[in-house]
Amino acid sequence: MEFLVVNEVPGRLRVRLAGPVPAADVDALATATRACKGVLGCTVYPRIGSLAVRYAGGAAVRERVLDRLRAIDANAIEAARSDWGAPLAPRAGALLMDVATLAGSFLARRWLLPPFLRAAWAVWRYRRFLAAALRSLFRARLDVPVLDAAAIGMSFVQRDPKTAGSTMFLLDLGETLEDYTRARSEGELIYSLLAAPETVQLVEGDCERSVPASSLVAGDVVAVRSGMPVCIDGVVERGCAMVNQSTLTGEPLAVERGEGDDVFAGTAVEDGEIFVRVRASGAKTKLRSIVALVEQSEQCKAEAQSRRERLADRIVPWNFLLAGAVAATTRSLQKTAAALMVDYSCALKLTASISVLSAMSQSAKAGFTVKGSKHFEAFAQADAIVFDKTGTLTEATPEVHSVIAFNGWNRTQVLRFAACLEEHFPHPVARAVVRAAERRNLKHRERHASVEYLVAHGIASSLDGKRAVIGSEHFVMEDEGVVVGDEQRERIARELAGLSVLYLAVDGKLVGGIGVDDPLKEGAREAVARLRSLGFRRIVMLTGDHECAAARVAREAGIDEYRANLLPEDKHACIQALRAEGHRVVMVGDGVNDSPALSLADVGVAMAQGTAIAREVADITLSDGSLESLVRLRVLSRELMRRLDGSFWRIMAVNSALLAAGVGGLVTPQASSLLHNGTTIAFAAQSAKRYRF
Repeated sequence: MEFLVVNEVPGRLRVRLAGPVPAADVDALATATRACKGVLGCTVYPRIGSLAVRYAGGAAVRERVLDRLRAIDANAIEAARSDWGAPLAPRAGALLMDVATLAGSFLARRWLLPPFLRAAWAVWRYRRFLAAALRSLFRARLDVPVLDAAAIGMSFVQRDPKTAGSTMFLLDLGETLEDYTRARSEGELIYSLLAAPETVQLVEGDCERSVPASSLVAGDVVAVRSGMPVCIDGVVERGCAMVNQSTLTGEPLAVERGEGDDVFAGTAVEDGEIFVRVRASGAKTKLRSIVALVEQSEQCKAEAQSRRERLADRIVPWNFLLAGAVAATTRSLQKTAAALMVDYSCALKLTASISVLSAMSQSAKAGFTVKGSKHFEAFAQADAIVFDKTGTLTEATPEVHSVIAFNGWNRTQVLRFAACLEEHFPHPVARAVVRAAERRNLKHRERHASVEYLVAHGIASSLDGKRAVIGSEHFVMEDEGVVVGDEQRERIARELAGLSVLYLAVDGKLVGGIGVDDPLKEGAREAVARLRSLGFRRIVMLTGDHECAAARVAREAGIDEYRANLLPEDKHACIQALRAEGHRVVMVGDGVNDSPALSLADVGVAMAQGTAIAREVADITLSDGSLESLVRLRVLSRELMRRLDGSFWRIMAVNSALLAAGVGGLVTPQASSLLHNGTTIAFAAQSAKRYRF
């Protein structure tokens, strides 16, 4: 690419390109430039053909950036475009050009064309409005396009094509501004969601390592196991798993995927293990998943939003009734046209949509992703909140505190073999065991057979032909029938008191116990207190952990009501009981075992560090894992509901006043249209403002 450095300060340089940048290439050029290591950001100025780059480093990084710019050619632009698609949001410059084109062509026709050509052009332009009205009428709908076409048609009936042309110009101008405002809000939401990180298990020979999903390229192989997300599009090379595809297909049940089957980004493995060869880059598939989420949010509207939109549609026939009454009583086509120029539908629908998009975008930046406005509404109205313990109230990075061994095993053997089993799964406790082994430099060679993850219980495998299990007390002692002697119980109670305990057994004998210290998250107690002050009357903790550990965490978090030793079906039953009592329930969890409760609650909230299945069934994901996000979410949800109510009454008042002014002859149809579209844009801009937490 040819360019000239025109301005430079340390860490920033501006270059002039050979010419203007086409709109379709702006995002691609920015993406190709940001791919250079050391680049912090770049801004493209398409009309003047300029590019500003911010970078971190000295002269070496500067030269690398310049080399990168020289290497960008048509192929690099096309590759970047294939990853990111078309521009995600319109730019202010493009809007100004569109407005200037509309206004310039309107004034040029007004000043330069003779009257008969202006009239012919107005009739020709009217065909688009007439076609839209006819489509609505063929569907038996009286809506805004019918109103617009009727108002413009009245100007032609009065033999006033000049007024008809002015009215169409104002309507086109309003539509351009409305489209820009909506698209800008959607684009900001998409860009906010793109910042959320995702990692995958990249398979390289016999080894695996965790890498960002965005770094994957076609041909890479990734491992996906129970509870993990599928972050890419690809083909299963080996293995078999049950994959939840509900976000893409709407199927409520997981489907089996094996060798040769396709899998897609945005899905998640419920059970099993598959190795997937990547077909498309991680960046491209992530963008597609996010765009699908934004589109899906339109189907998850709050009842308050849907109710106002239905009311807006029902008001349109009354506009026609009012216009008919004006025509019958005043015999004035001008007043009748003025009555048709103002409607409630556009403003109500646009402001509601933009209010929600703005809330979703701001929430994504603040650390939580919401799948639709109805979840904001449900969260604002909820009066009971239920927490899982591990990874939700407690740190997502618990630590191994103590290890004890029995039956001829030593502590090193117990921790090494436990890490060998646990490294295959994403649960916080499993990661704690693996980290503890790494800190002790315990290298292991896999001697066990393939592992089986039993939801909410533990892991089963075999060692030298003997069954090996690791998991909760309930799983190891009750389900697996491992006998634990009194002396062993006393030692566990003495040395692992107050800790979450993993039991390891081989061939029906207990060989070790691992005590995991699961400290309360920083700020958890304060967040629980704030949630109580914000109207949550019932705050409950549910956990599969034993009574002692549960009591300690509940006490530290300031939660009076808790239940321990629960299975997934027990958590589901607790949510069911709360709803039966009349509560609107929020469930917050992070594991596969929380999924049934998350799906049953009025609002399911998943921690981003948890399993993909939890995020799949949840309505909201806390991307930063902070419980303070729940407080901000509660405040934001209430603010959104207040904004929807406030904009509704303002729109009704202002548009009713405009209707009255038009019917009373105080304003012309053109002035009525200008004021109507102007106030609609003003309300939309107000709806796009940031919320105050």
